[in-house]
Amino acid sequence: MNDLAIMSKAMLQERKDIIFSILGGFIAGIAGVALFSASGYMISQTVFAPPLYTLIIITSMVKLLGLLRAASRYGERLYSHRATFSMLSRLRVTFFARLIPITPGILNKNRSGDLLARIVGDVESLQHYFLRVAYPPMIALLVFLATMVFTSAFSIWIACVLVVGMLLTAVIVPGIVLIGQRKINGRVREQRALLSTEVTEVLYGFRDLKIYGQLPEREQQLGQAAVTLTKEQQKAADNLLRGQSMHTFVTFFISWSVLAVGAWLIIEGTLNGVFLAMLIMASMTVFEEVAAMATLPAYKQDSEHAAARLHETVGSADIESVQSSKVLSNNQAISIDIDQVTFQYQDEWRPALQELSLHLSAGSKTAIVGASGSGKSTIIDLLLKLRVPTKGSIKLNNMSVQELDEQSIWQTTNVVLQQGHFFRGTVRDNLLLNDEQYSDEQLVEVLNQMQLPQLRLTDMVYEKGENLSDGEKQRLALARAMLRKGRLWLLDEPTSSLDYVTEQRVLQQLLNSATEDTLLLIGHRLTGLEKMDQILVMDQGKIVESGSYSELMEKQGYFYEMKKIEWQMIGEAAI
Repeated sequence: MNDLAIMSKAMLQERKDIIFSILGGFIAGIAGVALFSASGYMISQTVFAPPLYTLIIITSMVKLLGLLRAASRYGERLYSHRATFSMLSRLRVTFFARLIPITPGILNKNRSGDLLARIVGDVESLQHYFLRVAYPPMIALLVFLATMVFTSAFSIWIACVLVVGMLLTAVIVPGIVLIGQRKINGRVREQRALLSTEVTEVLYGFRDLKIYGQLPEREQQLGQAAVTLTKEQQKAADNLLRGQSMHTFVTFFISWSVLAVGAWLIIEGTLNGVFLAMLIMASMTVFEEVAAMATLPAYKQDSEHAAARLHETVGSADIESVQSSKVLSNNQAISIDIDQVTFQYQDEWRPALQELSLHLSAGSKTAIVGASGSGKSTIIDLLLKLRVPTKGSIKLNNMSVQELDEQSIWQTTNVVLQQGHFFRGTVRDNLLLNDEQYSDEQLVEVLNQMQLPQLRLTDMVYEKGENLSDGEKQRLALARAMLRKGRLWLLDEPTSSLDYVTEQRVLQQLLNSATEDTLLLIGHRLTGLEKMDQILVMDQGKIVESGSYSELMEKQGYFYEMKKIEWQMIGEAAI
């Protein structure tokens, strides 16, 4: 997303409404100039007691111009705002489409509060790009040129005065505002993002901050951030007010100049005095359409800064490059082939996986065990296409993961991650996250299978499952996975918070449900692995041992030593 290029593309897609809004704005501007000019001419004519029909014609013209101006202004507002909201909608969709494929990585690079500020605040800021940046110069230029043609028919000198006024209001005043805006240079947006970040962290870490006595200090930091944001907003508002004030001053200065030049021309006999009021009213009205130029630099820099932050967020990600026509079928169990895969997280000094190769045949049951940080969970991220290997290839059913549509991968996979998310709602709401329809009896049966008979479908679940124990969260996540019909099971530490008896019952239910499916279980605990077809032992991103449970125990290697330590811990716990 090249800064404002995506906004320009959205404008082209809404060109019909934009053309109508420009046409409406031009007609409204010209009608306004003509309305006040006719009013000034009518006032001048009344001095000479013209025929009644002349006043009737002028009065009728004023009324018609008033109606035309109101109708065209309504149309201009209707089409311009409809185009703006449509462009904003397209921008949100495009931004989120490009954000989704890089979500895991972007969460590592950006703090959640700052990312939220970009997603909400920066996207919203671009709604001003058309209304406040692209639109005003076009209307101002069209209305001014038409007014110039009109006034030059009466006096070329007054037309020159209007040209000077146009240069002052369209170039000089915006230039002064731009100089002031450069000093601010996006500090409001950056400070707002900082405040959003601080608020988010305080809300998420409120309990820990309170326990460790750091809450007052954090509250003080929030107060300072809020005060700083208020000061920056005040500076930005003062800069805009300065531009509007200068525009008003120039408008009245030009009107007085038109009065002075017009009086001189009347004395010289080159201008009929009856037209003076008309030209003064025209000069006062035409600059109404240029008023938006005074604040244009501020909105332009704000839009550019917001677009740059969004571009920084998604980088050069192109949603077209991640789409594919290949679909993973859910009619059969899925085989997995990982060939010489290396993966290294950004800014990490060592790779998480180093030339990893493994084969999981369709319908097999495999466990991957090892120490924390050995790269086990990274394998699941790569299989789900949440991350891209640094080197090597991954295939599902002999099709490269990079060529597969990610939606088809997710739809054919039953996933339980270490940190499952729970939404505020009922237990039923958190079970039925997919489009499948299940009766209450089926949902209750799954809860019972996962050893959760105490939960009712109408029980409330707080955000992030705050009112559930870790063991209940894991079993509820497993129940949610069991309601899916995928043929590939990816389970990352699904029972780490369960007692050994409950763990054995839950694992048996999982194996019963995945009898004909491919299952990959990642864990630290070694209980229940006797029923696995193969066990892979990882250390520092590599597979150091592999085989069935009995084969690994006979080898008395790394897995055997891990099992001995577990036996000792179980024995000590029993004592």
